[in-house]
Amino acid sequence: MARAALAPQRPTRRNGPARVFATVLVVPAIVGTVALPAYAIMPGGGFEASGVFSLSVAEAQNVDVSALASGAPVSSDAFAVTTKAEIDAAAEEAERATYGAQLNRSGAYYTPAQQAEGDDYPWWNETPDDYGGGLSPLRYYYRECVDFVAWRLNRDAGVTGAPWKWTWGNLASGSAYAWADEWARHGWATSSDPIVGAVAWFPYNHVAYVQSVNGDGTVTIEEYNQNSDHSYHVRVIPNGSAIYLYPPV
Repeated sequence: MARAALAPQRPTRRNGPARVFATVLVVPAIVGTVALPAYAIMPGGGFEASGVFSLSVAEAQNVDVSALASGAPVSSDAFAVTTKAEIDAAAEEAERATYGAQLNRSGAYYTPAQQAEGDDYPWWNETPDDYGGGLSPLRYYYRECVDFVAWRLNRDAGVTGAPWKWTWGNLASGSAYAWADEWARHGWATSSDPIVGAVAWFPYNHVAYVQSVNGDGTVTIEEYNQNSDHSYHVRVIPNGSAIYLYPPV
């Protein structure tokens, strides 16, 4: 018995899990693309956001900042303020250093154009030993601290010319370091209390002459070569800054 030919059946299309999942991904992506804010390319620049875009349209979430963050200390340790006085002092120091270097290179030394007020040292313009100078009549090198003080001790004893009362031979050596020991060797008085006319002795190889004892616990001293410039200076120091070698008799 002949059978009627059956029409071929099309296979049934089923939406499998993979196809459903792909659809879920594609549709929101299309919607998201439409919802993106417009961007314009600015000449010479990058992308700039359109002004119509706002957080409310984008439904962006607010960000809460902890109160601890707002109270965090701001450190300024890395910053320092330089005052005008400090700048001026640094400039002055640099100028002195430059001048000193120039003197060293040229072999020159400082000699004032005229004798300083208050300076009665007779050999104020003689060449110092550092630059080939010799000994003064007191047998110390010209314009050293020891020669100036020896001159003052002679002057105070009423002697301003040869024969000198005090010289290197009977006063103290040419090194100020040794003067305190020389006073002790001679049996001359020394004290921590200053008097006018005494020698102010410093342990860093320097001596000066006590001009006055002030009522505020300070002493005014006169000196030569305190800062190695072989020149006359006056300064005020605390009483306790020196040992005082009283004038010999």
